[in-house]
Amino acid sequence: MTKLKSKKYDALLEPLEEELVAMARWAQSSGARILVLFEGRDTAGKGGAIRTVSERLNPRQCRIVALSKPTEREMSEWYFQRYIEHLPAAGEIVLFDRSWYNRAGVEKVMGYATDDQVKRFLKDVPKFEQMLINDGILLFKYWLTTDQDKQEERLTERLEDPLKRWKLSPVDLAARGKYQAYTDAREAMLKATHTAHAPWTLIDFNDQKLGRLTLVQDLLARLPETHVEPPELAFPPLGGPPIAESYAVLKPIRNFTV
Repeated sequence: MTKLKSKKYDALLEPLEEELVAMARWAQSSGARILVLFEGRDTAGKGGAIRTVSERLNPRQCRIVALSKPTEREMSEWYFQRYIEHLPAAGEIVLFDRSWYNRAGVEKVMGYATDDQVKRFLKDVPKFEQMLINDGILLFKYWLTTDQDKQEERLTERLEDPLKRWKLSPVDLAARGKYQAYTDAREAMLKATHTAHAPWTLIDFNDQKLGRLTLVQDLLARLPETHVEPPELAFPPLGGPPIAESYAVLKPIRNFTV
């Protein structure tokens, strides 16, 4: 399959970005609470997809949640507890870079959770999500799919690029040989948690640009009518010529020249 070229991607993305801005304006106007979960294999492209959704939005309204390893105290809490404080309030959009589904994925495959803990999670999560939806939260769950050859290609790129090496962790490296185990864990998760009230949407991210466009288009299509007229703004006259910046003690650094 021919990969989507950057020029074509940018042209297709621009009208979707305008719709995302309109969505945010609608959420603020209506008080909607939007929650989007991004799940998938290592290197699937979750970060890029999240940036595509959030880049043009006000960061005070659109929050990205990427929780680190739970503390010892958090490990003793009710499993969902540390996620609850990050749920959206009225007018907010929250994007989870991995979520409570860690328990059914990496924790299960890497042995960080017991079989009983995983079973209890899979039994409880549909009820937990039903409570969120009953309270009015608009919940969207996306799983980004990636073939193993693409995953290997991206892992190698991260290893060889010093600017991307921070994305690699010991867990990522240990997970390389567990591709099928992650597939099996995902299928068990989908079977238990793909519900009528909170369905999963799987998107092909072998071509990440095409995957981002597909995800954004799907998200926008599943929202209610979001059209809200933007406020009419006009700049009043300055009342005089523009004033040049002034400074005394500390001088600004000169523009860099080659």
